[in-house]
Amino acid sequence: MARTALPTAPPPAAKTSTVRHRVPFFETDAMGIVHHANYVRYLELARVIWLDEHDQPYRAYVAEGLHFATTAVDLRYHRAAVFDDEIEITTWLVWVRGASLRMAYVLRRGEELLATAATEHAMVDTSGRPRRIPASRRSSLQRLQIESDRNPR
Repeated sequence: MARTALPTAPPPAAKTSTVRHRVPFFETDAMGIVHHANYVRYLELARVIWLDEHDQPYRAYVAEGLHFATTAVDLRYHRAAVFDDEIEITTWLVWVRGASLRMAYVLRRGEELLATAATEHAMVDTSGRPRRIPASRRSSLQRLQIESDRNPR
């Protein structure tokens, strides 16, 4: 099965956020490299920061009894990060639908590409039932999605 390539940089028109993270020792494994599971945590951190900077703080969704549940993670490792590396996680919104959205990410150490990723999230209420993204939020988010993906399938 052929895999779709993930972008190694955000599109020029994308509204991005970049988070810097210095790798603590406890995030490494017995081989001295960042354990692969921590990359998913980095994506979560970057997504929440992106929402803070471009939409509304995630805590505002939580106050309304709403969450973005992760439904898919596509993560490609290119190089290993190690203890004390300063990594940058850049994220942007790819598309928004009635009850879901897709984010993309690039993780770098300086100019070196460490990983590329994309996540998909469905809006749910506190009991886990799917909910539509509130119209005002959806409209705001749709203005921020990248131009090439204005009409996702």
